Amino acid sequence: MENKILEIKENATREIEAVHCLKELDEIKNKYLSRSSELNNLKKGLKDIEPAMRPRIGSLTNEVYKEIEALIKDKNEKFYFEELNKKLISEKIDPTLDGTYMKKGKVHPLTATVNEIVEIFEHLGFSLIENQYSPEVEVEKYNFDLLNTPKEHPARDVQDTYYALNAKHVVLRSQTSGAQVHTMENQKPPIKIIAPGRVYRNESVSARKNNLFHQIEGLCVDKNIRFTDLKGTLNEFIRLYFGSSRPTRFRNSFFPFTEPSAEVDVQCIMCKGKGCATCSGTGWLEILGCGMVDPNVLEGVGIDSSVYSGFAFGMGVERLTMLKYAIDDIRLFFNNDERFLKQF
Repeated sequence: MENKILEIKENATREIEAVHCLKELDEIKNKYLSRSSELNNLKKGLKDIEPAMRPRIGSLTNEVYKEIEALIKDKNEKFYFEELNKKLISEKIDPTLDGTYMKKGKVHPLTATVNEIVEIFEHLGFSLIENQYSPEVEVEKYNFDLLNTPKEHPARDVQDTYYALNAKHVVLRSQTSGAQVHTMENQKPPIKIIAPGRVYRNESVSARKNNLFHQIEGLCVDKNIRFTDLKGTLNEFIRLYFGSSRPTRFRNSFFPFTEPSAEVDVQCIMCKGKGCATCSGTGWLEILGCGMVDPNVLEGVGIDSSVYSGFAFGMGVERLTMLKYAIDDIRLFFNNDERFLKQF
């Protein structure tokens, strides 16, 4: 039996040295080390030999098994590194070669402006509201009624607002101001929110107007909120957005949901107040509308206007982007012209 074991060792060693690939090596492994191998059968037959010989034969069998196993492992590693070296040679990279240009997308200028404005107001303590408080498909109650808009107001006319064909009181929102009402209905003061979104108006498309555009609504409601708080907040926003302090003016205006109301102008970026074609010779550019929240709006959502007050503002994203980057046609934002978009 001892000679048989040594013969198995000799045959296995010779065959392992002669293999040329991993498949052949696996076949040899099954032949000599599997449970049905001749060597394993000899182990099982130890019970049939003389007791005095069992320790020696058993030890020899285990020793040969381990030697064959080690030879197979070494051969396997040799094949592995040979394959690895071939792969490294065939797939090597020359770092001195010029790279291949890969075209990358960019953030749309309107998206970049929204992100910048939201970030500024978040630094000023405002919170970005959830989408559920700012739906694009709205009912008149939130787009007009609770915003103190009279029934005869021209904004309600089909020439200004898109109405659903089969739902009389459903509209595509014409302003983000409805987010004020949704928020005040679901949150108790103090409230300090910012709400960006798309809005729709029945407008003729031109260089200055589009029937789809973007607004950002802001609202602050708390005790003892004054118009000076509104002015301070917007002046700081203008300083941060345009990169430096610049003259502003608040002009009297009218919005159904704010009283008093104002429009905010900033000194013309092009001519610095001297007068040019961009500002129609006035030296000023309108950038947003604002005002103190009308008490009727507060009472309409269950907030006591004798205890709380607030301010609101709304700005057009396209207009602010056009002013900052001297863009003269709003349609450029929607044409997907790479020659325009790649400049940002």
